Amino acid sequence: MTDTSAARTPREPAPEHPAETTAQRARLSWSRVVLALGSNLGNRLETLQGAIDEIADTPGVTLQRVSPVYETDPVGGPEQGTYFNAVVEVRTLLTPDLILERANSIEEAFQRVRVERWGPRTLDVDVIWFEHVTRDDPRLTLPHPRAHERSFVLAPWYDIDPEAELPGHGPIADLLARVGPAGVHRRDDLELTADR
Repeated sequence: MTDTSAARTPREPAPEHPAETTAQRARLSWSRVVLALGSNLGNRLETLQGAIDEIADTPGVTLQRVSPVYETDPVGGPEQGTYFNAVVEVRTLLTPDLILERANSIEEAFQRVRVERWGPRTLDVDVIWFEHVTRDDPRLTLPHPRAHERSFVLAPWYDIDPEAELPGHGPIADLLARVGPAGVHRRDDLELTADR
C-alpha cells in the first residue's frame, strides 16, 4: 500500500542570513491587514506620516489606503495630551509575526519607550486585523482584542472601508454606532498621504 500523506523531507540546516529566515516565514499569498497608528508626543502629524512612509517602504508590503486624521482624547492611563490617530490598510506577503516585528521596529525608530501602560508615546503601531487569521496569542492576538470598543480605531477604519467587519464582533459600522464618537474628532484640516 502506498502512503499518500505529504512527503517527508530531510530537515534543512538553519539559514545563515536573516533574510533567509524572513523569506522562509513569508506567506505564499497576499493578505489584507489593518494597522492603527497613534501619537501624542512631539510633532504628531509628522510622526504619523513618517510611520506611513516606513510601512510603505517595507518589502513584501503594499500600502492600499490611508484614513483621515482623528484627534482623540486619551483613554485610561495618566493625564496626557490628545492623540492623533489614523488607520492604514496594507496588502502583505508577510506573516502576522513579521508584521508585528515590523510594527515594533517602526515604533523604535521613532523612539517609542514602553515605560507606562497607556502612557504618552511618540508612536503606537497596532496590528488590528489580519485577513483570514484569528489567534489568541499573548504576543499578538488577532483581531485586536479591544478594537471593537475603540472609536479612535473604528472611525478611521470605517472611513477607508465602510463594509469592513471585525471577526467575532460584526460590521465596523454597527460597532462604531454602538461606541459613539465621544472624544474622537476628525481633523479635515490635516492630511496624511500614501504618495511620498
